[in-house]
Amino acid sequence: MNPADSADPAEAVPAVDALPAVAPQLRELRRRAALTLEAAARAAGLSPAHLSRLETGQRQPSLPMLLALARTYGTTVSELLGEAPADRDAVVRAPDMEPTAAGGWTYWQAGAPGRGMQALRVHVPHGAQGDIVRVHAGEEWLYVLTGRLRLRLGDTAYTLAPGDSAHFDSLTPHRIAAADPGGADFLFVHTLLQSPATALCLGGTTQGGRHDGI
Repeated sequence: MNPADSADPAEAVPAVDALPAVAPQLRELRRRAALTLEAAARAAGLSPAHLSRLETGQRQPSLPMLLALARTYGTTVSELLGEAPADRDAVVRAPDMEPTAAGGWTYWQAGAPGRGMQALRVHVPHGAQGDIVRVHAGEEWLYVLTGRLRLRLGDTAYTLAPGDSAHFDSLTPHRIAAADPGGADFLFVHTLLQSPATALCLGGTTQGGRHDGI
């Protein structure tokens, strides 16, 4: 059995009628991409039978499936869900970046909300949240601006200096902390698989003790 076909029920979209546009949207996007059912399923890591059930509404996709299908069709999870994109500016001006504090960290939204990727500027004080291990779906990229950052990915620890960057799968258990007394600042980009976006960006918690956010 394909692992993607036996997704954790806790990760599946719970209510069938909560996503009325998913099935026809999946079918339309696949046809627009000129992909056969077999080719699209293979690219997304699904079986053709499972993708067929998704397209006919017999099954609801889990969040990882939505991201895999969005990448396969060259679109966003929002479009897969049939959501109309909100009007937004491509440029975010520095005075418009309002700081938000959470768990000792300070965040500035550096990109447009509601997109498939979220961009943040982050300040981490020394010692803040250094013991929190996070595991969640998506990808993360960070670039150190000032100070040194301690990054643990699984069992491997790194110290990142200004100019260093890291790009990793968020399902890898990870922990971030400032290595210097003055803290550290870094740019951060990650893919969103859940909503609301604020909860994911600012470190909410999910079932099973997993931490969302960075």
